[in-house]
Amino acid sequence: MELDIHGKQINVGDTLRAHVEDKLGEIDQKYFNHATNATVTFTKEGHGHGLIKVTISYLVSKGIMINTEAEAGDAYGAFDAAAEKAAKRLRRNKKKLRDHHERGTKTVEAEIIKARNYTLAVEGEEAEEQDNSDDVPQGDDPIVIAEMAATIETITVSGAVMRLDLSGENALLFRNAQTQELNMIYRRSDGNIGWVDPASEQKKTKAA
Repeated sequence: MELDIHGKQINVGDTLRAHVEDKLGEIDQKYFNHATNATVTFTKEGHGHGLIKVTISYLVSKGIMINTEAEAGDAYGAFDAAAEKAAKRLRRNKKKLRDHHERGTKTVEAEIIKARNYTLAVEGEEAEEQDNSDDVPQGDDPIVIAEMAATIETITVSGAVMRLDLSGENALLFRNAQTQELNMIYRRSDGNIGWVDPASEQKKTKAA
């Protein structure tokens, strides 16, 4: 497993690096043992709070990423908390991950939809300050502040739920392997997962 460890406004020494390597290696061996790479970032939070924030991005298989973060008064505590979150998610999805690996992780190109992922500015005081700027689009178009390539995979609903749980993201767009329709799952405020499936409404319409 390739491991990239770096710090922002904080020095990551050899002892801390060894601790990170040992901990992530132990987690990978215990729950999956197929991770390809991981990135761990230590960030010193400012404004006199004295907190260290740790972010872990952990690629356990093609298209399956774990993202966790935690804060603590010291680097070891913050990392251990973020690593424990990753371990819990792997533990919940251990069987699904093994089944996924046994079926093979190769994805047919025809099963992938290429897309663009845009980050839009939130309307508010910053947008008001930019009203006279040439960069502000005319009409109702939002302000795009970042753009990157994205892919929409063809997977099962169960596989999509697993990816959402592991990644920690709030929503996931995917093509349903059963219906070939675009579906969306998202985290509800009550802790459950919401599922938007156009095919279900189409079936009701045809039945009526």
